[in-house]
Amino acid sequence: MLWLTEWLTTAMDLRPGMRVLDLGCGRASSSIFLRREFGVEVWAADLWFGASENFQRIRDAGVEDGVFPLHADARSLPFASDFFDAIVCVDSFYYFGTDDLYLNYLAHFVKPGGLIGIAGTGLVQEIEGSIPDHLREFWTQDLWALHSAPWLRRHLERTGIVDVDLADIMPDGWQFWLDWQRAVAPDNATEIRALEADEGRYLGYVRLIGRRRDQVRLEEYCWPDTMRSFPPQYTKKPLLRGEELGRKIVSYLVEKAARVGMSRVFVLTTRTIDWFEQWGSSRRISRACRPRSATPTTTPARAGSLPSS
Repeated sequence: MLWLTEWLTTAMDLRPGMRVLDLGCGRASSSIFLRREFGVEVWAADLWFGASENFQRIRDAGVEDGVFPLHADARSLPFASDFFDAIVCVDSFYYFGTDDLYLNYLAHFVKPGGLIGIAGTGLVQEIEGSIPDHLREFWTQDLWALHSAPWLRRHLERTGIVDVDLADIMPDGWQFWLDWQRAVAPDNATEIRALEADEGRYLGYVRLIGRRRDQVRLEEYCWPDTMRSFPPQYTKKPLLRGEELGRKIVSYLVEKAARVGMSRVFVLTTRTIDWFEQWGSSRRISRACRPRSATPTTTPARAGSLPSS
């Protein structure tokens, strides 16, 4: 599908050093093309083709320094927010991107002002009503995800997340599709007959390029993704429950003992002794040996600090 990648990228401003996600990269040929042609760093993500297989292909092409394959689901991406300068989807977007909530999810991974480029199988015009007779044999339920360029523009623009710079169809795209089928799948008579009968009335290739808007608020959890972390809300707190109270108690005891001139402080629990040692009491601390019959009340992680019986 290199002609689709080339068609898409002729309208994208890709520069050396950019980080690009090739989402649904298949066998990573598009990723190799992006690295060679533009000098970008490419994360080649696909669900159906393994990372190890793609890495061999990438290494044989001599671009392992800038193409990084991984096995990933487009609905559970393991990347940081704002990580990529651009995202490209070559003949893959219709597998996952037509969901009303998906753009909000995907946009998290591209920087504000970054590009989202889509190219692949689609419709020249939307099918209104029943499937045309000449497409009935070919049409399967998964093909309802195919849409026209105007539909894709509306689908993305209505969210307010992106500005669509371009949405169009490939001139004579159906002919390229037909030539491709004849070359790689000549036994796929059903699809070939449908393309020949359709002659570009409905079937073709579509392209869309959008740019993530600045200052747009993205919802964190309107898409169920098991790979995403909860929003960062870290507040520094004591590691152990009661640790802050223990600190206050120890400070009070040390200060009180110093004021009254006490030379010894007797404590009843190993936890209190640990507090003294942890916060660096300058006074000598000794441990009374516990009776042999006593049952340890400390956790295994603390047991090493007790004297052996």
